Amino acid sequence: MTRRLEGYGAIVTGGGKGIGRAVVDRFVAEGTRVGVLLRSQADADSLREQHGDAVLPVLGDVRSWADNQRLVTQTVAAFGRLDVLVPNAGVYDFSDRFETIAGEDLEARFHELFSINVQGYLLAVRAALEPLREAQGSVIFTLSSSSFYPGGGGVLYVSSKHALVGTVKQLAFELAPDIRINAVAPGGTRTNLGGLDAAGDGRSLADIPGFDAMVAKTVPLGFLSEPEDHASLYVTLASRTESRFVTAEIIRSDGGLMVRGGGRKRKETA
Repeated sequence: MTRRLEGYGAIVTGGGKGIGRAVVDRFVAEGTRVGVLLRSQADADSLREQHGDAVLPVLGDVRSWADNQRLVTQTVAAFGRLDVLVPNAGVYDFSDRFETIAGEDLEARFHELFSINVQGYLLAVRAALEPLREAQGSVIFTLSSSSFYPGGGGVLYVSSKHALVGTVKQLAFELAPDIRINAVAPGGTRTNLGGLDAAGDGRSLADIPGFDAMVAKTVPLGFLSEPEDHASLYVTLASRTESRFVTAEIIRSDGGLMVRGGGRKRKETA
């Protein structure tokens, strides 16, 4: 690695697994020290074992204002600064069709999903506001291809990811010039993104039969991505050298969904 983020301090929520873990690993490799909010002691131990004092795992819940405050306070105390915040923790609805959700279940599912996928992001930014402003830092949201297209989840998940597009734009408007707000929007990725407790759903994306083949067939680039495939984009957006004039930008890392049905399909059928 070229140590593109040497001396930076960062926070990643949901950094114990999947894309969040890949971002933590890459940030550390690029010279960053990282506070990580996560819920699993096993994941915290794994981070410490791999990265030692370059990481500060903090057990907590992104839905809690107190936990977000504690994460920021401990990270700044440990590393002396906060340059980058990556709100990343999320939950999935496994494409449950709207009409199959009983009316009496909808409220609980909505509140759980939006409190994690949207409220958790807002709480993280609010808690980190002052140290980020002091450092002239940046925020990088993890969005999704579902922030732009239907069909990658159910109405609750897709609605939450569309909501975050507006959140990026409004925060970029309000917090300029002190803090840059950007996002990465990954497409189909091999992760352990989990389901809703309110739905009694203990699955993860990795449990979906044929998920690899389904994504490979859908995207023009023709394969299911790995978390590591997206991590360098977070580095680019975090770097003041590489993106200091970039805010309100969402980088799509989705295998070319915008042009699906195009060149690769024609080539295969020629």
